[in-house]
Amino acid sequence: MFNRSIFTVLAAVLAFTLISCLTGDSDNRPSKEVTLSIIKPDAVENNNIGEIIARFEKNGLRISGMKMVKLNEKEAGDFYSVHKGRPFYDDLVKFMTSGPVVVMVLEGDDAIKKNRELMGATDPEKAAAGTIRKDFAKSISKNAVHGSDTPETAETEVLFFFKPEEIKNRF
Repeated sequence: MFNRSIFTVLAAVLAFTLISCLTGDSDNRPSKEVTLSIIKPDAVENNNIGEIIARFEKNGLRISGMKMVKLNEKEAGDFYSVHKGRPFYDDLVKFMTSGPVVVMVLEGDDAIKKNRELMGATDPEKAAAGTIRKDFAKSISKNAVHGSDTPETAETEVLFFFKPEEIKNRF
């Protein structure tokens, strides 16, 4: 599903595409960005997909790519490899392979920051009222959604799940 040799070529193509989409300038206008969002197995199982997507759209984010996938252990392990060796890694991989997920490319003004604000704190007990995690997450480990945290991470994560031709920029 995710061929490494093709991944390298696609990374270069998408990097160029992502960089060309950034239109912020010195007069403090927000920059157009893309980010990856994942609706995790717990939120998919609880039929929260539509409500979560509606929150993104109501807050100015647009979906430029979306699909439902079932990750296998290798894919989940590769995606979360940054956490390998941490105490929660094995449980995270097990959770992310427990059911289907919805992966989306979101775009818009300051999309990364906006997505992270909409998600709320990782721990739903500490998340602000009205955030996705406060409303839909059950625990710190079953926290409904994932979102990229930097432009560099967004680029890598988007390429993990999407071919460039699967992304339809709507800026």
